Amino acid sequence: MIIAFSGHSFVPSKESVKEIVKDQIRNNIVDVESITCYLGGYGDFDSICAQACRELKKEYVGIELVYVAPYLNMSEQKKINEMQRSGMVDASIYPPIENTPPKFAILKRNEWMMRNADMIIAYVKHDYGGAYKSLQIAKREKKKIINICDE
Repeated sequence: MIIAFSGHSFVPSKESVKEIVKDQIRNNIVDVESITCYLGGYGDFDSICAQACRELKKEYVGIELVYVAPYLNMSEQKKINEMQRSGMVDASIYPPIENTPPKFAILKRNEWMMRNADMIIAYVKHDYGGAYKSLQIAKREKKKIINICDE
């Protein structure tokens, strides 16, 4: 199973949101042997989800953390190398978005994540912005969506 995350760049109550994310992942671990978590790496919700996944990885051996890179530049490569060296992620991938202008790279990366995940854990409170647009793609793709703002 592949889980992706979509949420706002600012999240209050980070610790409680992290615990909710962990609970949602735990609830789905019982159904599968392995889980791949696609991580974005930008903003509060991405950071909360990455931390939650790293904590769960200590409890469950079948979790793989994969950073999905929006760019192929040297700065991004340094970031990826540091994340892998420090154990923050197990692997990284670059989706087929190489012809996308840098201005739209994160949006296209997020679209790819929504289309290629089996389940989306979201923190989307309002009907505008990048997280909302990503969630709409997941809905059109008929993905299993857990919006923790609805919980």
